[in-house]
Amino acid sequence: MKRLSTFLVVMLCLGYAFFYIPILSMMFFSFNKSKLATVWGGFSFDPYVRLFKTNAVWDAAGLSLMIAVISATFATILGTMAGMALARFKRFPGRTAFSGLVTSPLIMPEVITGISLALLFIGIGYATGLMRGATTITIAHITFSMSYVAVIVQSRLASMDRSVEEAAMDLGSKPAQVLFDVTLPIIAPALVSGWLLAFTLSLDDVVITTFTNGPGSTTLPLYIFGQARLGVKPEMNALATIIVTLVGTGVAIAGILMHRAEQKRLRDERQAYAANK
Repeated sequence: MKRLSTFLVVMLCLGYAFFYIPILSMMFFSFNKSKLATVWGGFSFDPYVRLFKTNAVWDAAGLSLMIAVISATFATILGTMAGMALARFKRFPGRTAFSGLVTSPLIMPEVITGISLALLFIGIGYATGLMRGATTITIAHITFSMSYVAVIVQSRLASMDRSVEEAAMDLGSKPAQVLFDVTLPIIAPALVSGWLLAFTLSLDDVVITTFTNGPGSTTLPLYIFGQARLGVKPEMNALATIIVTLVGTGVAIAGILMHRAEQKRLRDERQAYAANK
């Protein structure tokens, strides 16, 4: 059995420590009795009590969750369509330009994207009276997050065995039936991954949201950023701890479900191969 290099083990441990020790220390100081976030004054649940009494936090959290769910859902639908077009249609007029438009938000600085969207919504507002707020934030989040979904779906379709789809069509299935009964179930883990990534990007975004929000549409990241500029408080540590716990739990559940789905797919393929052998 090949032994692991001591250097690699040390580097791995240092890497994990670099990422997770600050998070663990933040969670530890979320139970700080002191008013100062970095000075330990004893164990207490007071920061959580004060946090749950702050209505502005929960209003911002509710708005962020609503925007994240809506934008992730539409980004998954549109990104899947774009990814399938790029993966299945190798040649069509404007393919290069379309591919560039799909992938450009991945490399475009968020400040540039935010400014361009702000100018667009200002122009639309002058023409239609649309005010910047939750609607414009949602549209902006769909715009940049669908690119990530498209890349994930395209890579999954590129590695997918198309013989399964061809077999379904040989048995009389129509293209729409093949899409919904064969293709989408096979790439379901990629769709879930894309939705979760779009949801996380939306829930985390500050720069683009700053340019596209309006009065009364403060999201949770904007609220945290505004509070942090005045100094980090134990309540912010408590809020961050709650977010880390919820996200970690969601990622663990999604990972388990995706692993089970992948195992089921592999078992079905083995059974189908054994039946045809």
